[in-house]
Order: sequence, then structure tokens, then C-alpha cells
Amino acid sequence: MDRMSAMDAGFFYVEDENVPMHVGSVLVFDGPAPSYGDVVRLFAAKLGTVPRYRQRVKALPLHLGWPVWVDDEHFQILYHVRHTAVPSPGADDQLRNLAGRLFAQGLDMTKPLWEVWLVEGLEGGRWAIICKVHHCLIDGIAGSDLMQVLLDRRADTPLPEPVEWQPEPTPSTVDLVLEGVRDAVSTPVKQLARFPALARRLRSGSEVLDIGRSVLDSLPTTARRLVTTTPKTLNGPIGPHRRWLWAKANLSEIKTVRTVTGGTVNDVILAAVTRGFRDLLAKRDELADGQVVRSMVPVSTRSSAERGVLNNRFGAVLVNLPVSEPDPLARLASIREQMDDLKRSGQATGADVLAGLANFAAPALLELGSRTAMRLPQQLLQTITTNVPGPRIPLFLLGRRLTETYPYVPISGNMRVSVGIFSYLDQITFGINADFDSVPDVQVLADGIRAGFDELVTAT
Repeated sequence: MDRMSAMDAGFFYVEDENVPMHVGSVLVFDGPAPSYGDVVRLFAAKLGTVPRYRQRVKALPLHLGWPVWVDDEHFQILYHVRHTAVPSPGADDQLRNLAGRLFAQGLDMTKPLWEVWLVEGLEGGRWAIICKVHHCLIDGIAGSDLMQVLLDRRADTPLPEPVEWQPEPTPSTVDLVLEGVRDAVSTPVKQLARFPALARRLRSGSEVLDIGRSVLDSLPTTARRLVTTTPKTLNGPIGPHRRWLWAKANLSEIKTVRTVTGGTVNDVILAAVTRGFRDLLAKRDELADGQVVRSMVPVSTRSSAERGVLNNRFGAVLVNLPVSEPDPLARLASIREQMDDLKRSGQATGADVLAGLANFAAPALLELGSRTAMRLPQQLLQTITTNVPGPRIPLFLLGRRLTETYPYVPISGNMRVSVGIFSYLDQITFGINADFDSVPDVQVLADGIRAGFDELVTAT
């Protein structure tokens, strides 16, 4: 029996009918489609490598302790692996619309928090897998690791034999409450015990001073970024339905731009996303001088030893996307300058430390604080853009080659749009998720992202 961390529990607590907090992806494969039975047998055979997929969340009464993972004594794989089709020959729009409807539906919080849909009927003999996994289970890097566990590196990889599984009995509520109370006392002590180990990893006392000085030096710049004018219509209440679209780019064109301008692949990607939001606001007649769209950009703090562990481990930085700037190279330069400043200041690491401090909080207070924070009106953040590097080698499922993969990132906290970014082989894909009612023009954003790459390649 494992308990959640404070960060994992925060994602669990904020789930409600308008804010389903799962991440997801659409995986497209070359044909022919396998049978539903073969897909079920594949997942049944591989679940031994991801035991969390047979566990459900048990919350404690009055949140007297952190939620815990317990074996689902009634686990039935046919509930989690499902089968559907689009009218043949199914075009990309039909697949996107289907995925948008499925992503909008929350997971059953009384069962293991994942679903997989086999989708047949795509044009060209293709087929797809739509995946949903709750954010309390994985972050982006863990999701990428998980994908490589479930898929194969060779087309002729034999199917592993299923392993007999027997669920462990669920502990009694009384035992869980007693354990939760013990955790409430022992966890702060364990957290404090980590600080000497952290101190030993630092090379010298001067390094501690340098880190502190970098953070302090960055505060005026950060403060200026946080008071810049932002648009109004990207924030507000959201409903239960979603519009989900995608865009594509090639890694080669991004590297062409980077070779001329310097910076990172992520800088170029954020510049293209900026063009998308610029087009969206211009279409709404909301674009103004000096305006920015402020994005949260998650940054993984997962060590190499933590690869493959199913949990959340990341910090985040806030980046102003300079939508009012008409010159694409100037937009890219602004983003590159911000990202360089944020790296020097170590703010992503600081955010991870602050998230770790949430383990000192009482679970009941974290539950109340998480729900309240997600419902309060705010104009600080307009979107989240999360970039997860995926495998650079071809992957296969039941001998069929994976050709494309598109990410899904939930929206919450009064933000009406999110942009998930994923790389596979030499392709970068964008999954744009938006509230159905308040962002009917999300196609403008998707088209603008693609136009952003085109104009950067032309400019360089």
C-alpha cells in the first residue's frame, strides 16, 4: 500500500465535473487494425510491469491522511480496454472529435484511473489508441516512460505471458486512519531529514550563496513580467465539454531556425505557440500594444534514478509570450532571453522545493486549498504549455508501427486553453485543448502555431 505525495494528491483533490484531471494521448498506427481481443490480451500481459494500473485510490475520512493506492479486488480489464470505431473512411477530423468527447469525460474515480480505446475505421487502413490516465498517477515524463513500457521496440517482439495476479486485501478504514495520523506526524520529520542530504550535494557554502543571489537578482525581472498586460478572454469559468485539435512540425525545421538564432528547440516551439495566440487575439479584436499571454511551462525535476516511477515530479516557470510583437524573430529573442534568465535563477528548482513543502501541510488543508485555488478568478496565467520529449526510435504495438502521437493536457484554474507538446522520431506534435463554449475559435490557434513555424523558417 502506497500513499500519494502532496503533489499527486493535489491533482486528485481538484477533480470535479467540469475539471477532469487526466492527461492523455492519441496514438495512430499503420494498419491493419488488430482485433479487440488481441489488444486486451496485450494489456493483460503487460500490466505486471505497471502494478498501479490495477490499483484504485482510497481517500481517508475527513482527509485525515493522504490518499492511498490499494489493489482493486474487482479489477476487470474489459472495463478499462474499450473498443469503438469511426465511420470508414475516417478522416482526422472524425478522430479528433471522438477524442475530444472522450477526453471531456471524467474517469471513474472508484476504479483504477485509466482507460484505453481501440479506434478502427481510419482512412488508409490506419487505426488508433486513445489513452487516458489521471494526473495523480503520472506527469509527462512518467507518461512517456510508460508508453515505452507498453509499446515494443521491434515489430516481431513476442507477446509476454500473462502473470497470475492476486489482489492484496484492502486495509480497513480504521487501519488507514491510524496510518494517516502516523504519517501526519512522521512526514514532516522525514522531509526535514532530507535537508542535510541536499546540503551535502552542494559543492560549497559559496554555491548556496550563489543560488540565493541568483534568485534574488531575478526577482525584479520576474515582478515586471507579472504586471504586464494580459488578455481577458483566455481566463474565466469553464464547462464540461472540450474542443481538442492538433498541429504538427518537423524537428528539422526547428533545428534550421535554432542554427541561425541560437537558443533551444523549446524556445522555437514557444515562439510558434506565441504566433498562434497572436492570431487568436487578433481575430477576436483583442490584441493590444505591450500585451502578453502568460504561460506556465512545467520543467521536469525527475532524476535519472526516478525514470519509470509513476508519480509527478516537476517544477514550473512563468513565461510571457510576446503576442503584441509583430516580428517573429523579435518574439523568439524575447522568449530566449526569458528562458535564459529563468535557467540562471533556478526558479524551476525552487518551485519543485516549494511543491515538496506541501508535504508538511495537513491533507485536509491541502484538499481545501487545492479546490479553492482552482475556483478563484485569476488573470496571472492564461495557459499552460508543456513539452515532453518522446522516443527517437520507432515503436510498435502488436507488430504495427506507431506513426504519430498527439498529447492531451487538462485545463483548470480558470485557464480555458492548454497546449501539450510531444516529440516522436523527427516529428513535434501539439494537442490543443480548449473549453468548448468559450473557445469556439480554437482552430485559429492551431493554424497559427503551424504558421508560426513557417514564418520562422522564412525569416531565417
